[in-house]
Amino acid sequence: MSFQPQNPSPAGRGSVSNPHNRFQKLSVELEPEALVDDDGAPLRPRTQFLRDDSQSVISFNDSPDIPFRAGLNPYRGCEHGCAYCFARPYHEYLGFSAGLDFETKIVVKENAPELLRRELSKKSWQPMPISMSAISDCYQPVERRLQLTRRCLAVLAVFRNPVGIITKNHLVTRDLDHLAALAKHGAAHVCISLTTLDGALAKTLEPRASPPSRRLAAIEELSAAGVPVIVLTAPIIPGLNDHEIPALLAAAARAGARTAGYTIVRLPWAVAPLFTAWLERHAPGQKDKVLGRIASMRGGNLYEARWGVRMKGEGIFAEQIKAMFALAKRKAGFRGELPELSAAAFRVPTDQLSLFD
Repeated sequence: MSFQPQNPSPAGRGSVSNPHNRFQKLSVELEPEALVDDDGAPLRPRTQFLRDDSQSVISFNDSPDIPFRAGLNPYRGCEHGCAYCFARPYHEYLGFSAGLDFETKIVVKENAPELLRRELSKKSWQPMPISMSAISDCYQPVERRLQLTRRCLAVLAVFRNPVGIITKNHLVTRDLDHLAALAKHGAAHVCISLTTLDGALAKTLEPRASPPSRRLAAIEELSAAGVPVIVLTAPIIPGLNDHEIPALLAAAARAGARTAGYTIVRLPWAVAPLFTAWLERHAPGQKDKVLGRIASMRGGNLYEARWGVRMKGEGIFAEQIKAMFALAKRKAGFRGELPELSAAAFRVPTDQLSLFD
């Protein structure tokens, strides 16, 4: 059965409000008439792009359930506006809201390629895989114009430093040249997030990301170019898209994905009320079922932050999803996992060598 959205969000946004920033003592609440135009229609929030003058671009983490240590994000905030996005609260550290601000106030690291080159050139740099899009999608719509991700990939290709990309945008195929060059050294793979095959659901749940058909096309094009692809059925939202797991994996395997993974939806801080509001707007009949099952997997809460638990959940529904995924993965024909990204070909190029590359 196709998903039938009830009340589409204005201008294709995943959220329709700006909840209070938990770090701010004061908040501004606009009068209702300030939120509509002269005809009473909701105002269309415009996207703003703000300069980030950070002097470093590679960040590090030591979380035991995150499979990479180094990350690179040319953008903070994400135009895709996914209703469930666990990264929304990061915007609160910048003084913004996790709601509309997250998808309309995009902070741009204009010097990311130059900073990356500088950091990879340091004697202290220990070659290791760098993950792009672990927080904000590095192929969100503005990347088509700014090309910061492409320019960062060009730097990584010259240094032959391994990179793993996570995205839900077909725009990744634009950079097949750099990705294929790295893949020849075992230094690149791409994770395509495929949440649903239902175009109507994707349009409201992930309003400005590529539709499912385009993500499958990206898997096919990347695979044909020799770039290993992992499909991530992420996030799994119990009671909403978990029944699609077999179809998602089968479609990804036909398109050429090499292996697959999943995570359970995470709703930290402001994300829980924002996602609850999304359910009330778009799937009111499923709201209690979805929230009830999420809570049953999170110790009675909508979020559980414990390492080792936050990604997959606990309880009967978590075990059912785990078993369903494992069976569907085998039936789809996936065998084993990809080899780890290799830094064996890493080099610090000279100016002369850069000319030839």
